[in-house]
Amino acid sequence: MISKLRLLIATLAIAVNFSSQGSQTSDTTVSFVNIYPGDEIYELEGHSVLHIEMPGTDVAISYGTYNFDQPNFVYRFVKGETDYWVTAIPWQYVIDSYSRSGRRIVSHTLDLSAAQKQRLIGLLTENLQPQNRTYRYNYVKDNCATRPLRMVELALGDSIIADNAPSPLDGRQTFRSIMRHYHRNYPWYQFGIDLALGSGIDYQLSEREKTFAPALLDLQMPGATAGGRPIVASTDVINDTAPDAAISGPTPWYATPMTVCLIVLAVTAALSLRDQRRRRVSRWFDALLFGVFGVAGCLIFFLVFVSVHEATSPNILLLWLNPLCLIPTIFIWINRCKLIIFSYQIVNFVALVVLTCLSVAGVQQLNAAFYPLIAADAIRAINYIYLNFKTIKCRE
Repeated sequence: MISKLRLLIATLAIAVNFSSQGSQTSDTTVSFVNIYPGDEIYELEGHSVLHIEMPGTDVAISYGTYNFDQPNFVYRFVKGETDYWVTAIPWQYVIDSYSRSGRRIVSHTLDLSAAQKQRLIGLLTENLQPQNRTYRYNYVKDNCATRPLRMVELALGDSIIADNAPSPLDGRQTFRSIMRHYHRNYPWYQFGIDLALGSGIDYQLSEREKTFAPALLDLQMPGATAGGRPIVASTDVINDTAPDAAISGPTPWYATPMTVCLIVLAVTAALSLRDQRRRRVSRWFDALLFGVFGVAGCLIFFLVFVSVHEATSPNILLLWLNPLCLIPTIFIWINRCKLIIFSYQIVNFVALVVLTCLSVAGVQQLNAAFYPLIAADAIRAINYIYLNFKTIKCRE
């Protein structure tokens, strides 16, 4: 791995070299390179770089570098303050690194005039300057694939029309459905994404919006046009492996979110039946279940109302998971607070019905594993209402 210091030094040196050679483009070759998915969760859609080859310089310009050592990295990332760098990396290092991990690498040599190459080098030189190399990364709208594509577009002076290429996905394609395709072997990761990201990623995408996923962009590049002309002169497969050669195998069925959530549902149903026979609520179970829901609800509340992530709001999961879920966890141990929990469970049950209707109507695509948990929540709500109805009525 290249150290941060060496990377910064190389980036500055290459920016200087670009400045000195920017007007000499006759021997410059520019390629748009797409690297297919890797094994890490941040590699599952792939990666894109610009390959710039000129006398004395052979580098990849990447808009996908980030710093884990940044103060409060996790908090800033969750809040949406995702600052990424543009960096210049020696081309041979890029090839060696991704080839060793078995990732498919496809290079598209761009059909650019001398003036367009010069404009692109100028744009990249400006981006590589210390005061400009940081940008606010957006997972679906402004990322390691869309940003370099935009640089090429600016150099061309015309909009790039993405090709309607054959896709490995079937049916309606949204940001979420594309993520699910590439995350299919990582169901817990997708489970987390479906919790955090709201309805804003569930609309039908244009061909251009699909370019957020480098693996899809790679299929679109050969037929992409600008001003009615193809932007790709030739395509070369540098590392000819299968598109999914580097990703992990499927998660065993018994370790998937669906299996775990079905177990939670089964335990909930069994305990609720026991509660009905005993005529007494299992307070410890409600405290635990709604405590987990409440913690998840606090996170979703933060993402919706505090985070600046564009895709986290609106999120209809707030009808199910929100800080109010902590009410049963806290008050179920206080006998005098039965009316509070009773009222909460009535509102909670209605909210779950509304949530289910909205999801069926297509307002937001819910993870399939959510439904057993929603059912478990509804069962415990009905269980509490039924067992305490007479007590509450007598108090009135």
